[in-house]
Amino acid sequence: MPKIIENLEAKLIAEAKKQLQESGYGMLTIRSVAKGCGVGVGTVYNYFPSKDALLATFMLESWNVCMEKLQSVSEESAEPKPVLGCMYEQLLQFAEEYRYIFSDEGAASAFAGSFGRYHALLRSQLAAPMRKFCSDDFAAEFVAEAMLVWTMAGKPFDEIYGILAKILMSAVS
Repeated sequence: MPKIIENLEAKLIAEAKKQLQESGYGMLTIRSVAKGCGVGVGTVYNYFPSKDALLATFMLESWNVCMEKLQSVSEESAEPKPVLGCMYEQLLQFAEEYRYIFSDEGAASAFAGSFGRYHALLRSQLAAPMRKFCSDDFAAEFVAEAMLVWTMAGKPFDEIYGILAKILMSAVS
C-alpha cells in the first residue's frame, strides 16, 4: 500500500529550496529532492515534470505575491510615485529572496536560452499598472524596463523616480 504524505508538494518545494541554497543549481536533481523527502523519483515527477518546473513553481508563487501587492497599490493610487515605489520594493524583495539562484552560474547558464521570453513577460507584467499613467504601451513598458534595470543595478528609488517622473510627464501629454 502506498504511503500517503500530507502536503507532499509543499515538502518537495521546501526540499528543493533547501538544496538550492545549500548546494546550488547544478547539484539539485529530481532524484536528490525525492531522496530528501523519502519518496520515489516517479512521485516527484507526478508533481513536477522537471527540475526547472519545480523551481519555476515556487518562484512564480513568490512573484504572484509581489504582483498582487503592486496591483493593490495601483488600484488605490491616482499618482505614479506610490506605484513605482511599490514596484521598487517588490523587485528588491524578490531579488533578495532568490539571490542564491540569480547568483548561481549553473542556473544562469541553464536559463540563458529562455531569458528573452521571460524578460519580455516580466516587463509586460510590470508595465500593466503603469498604463494608467502613460499615453501608450511603449511608454508604460519603457518605464517598467527602466525600473527593472535600475532597481537591480542598485540605484536608489528617489534617483530612479526623479528621472521617470519627467518621462511620465511627457508620456501623458
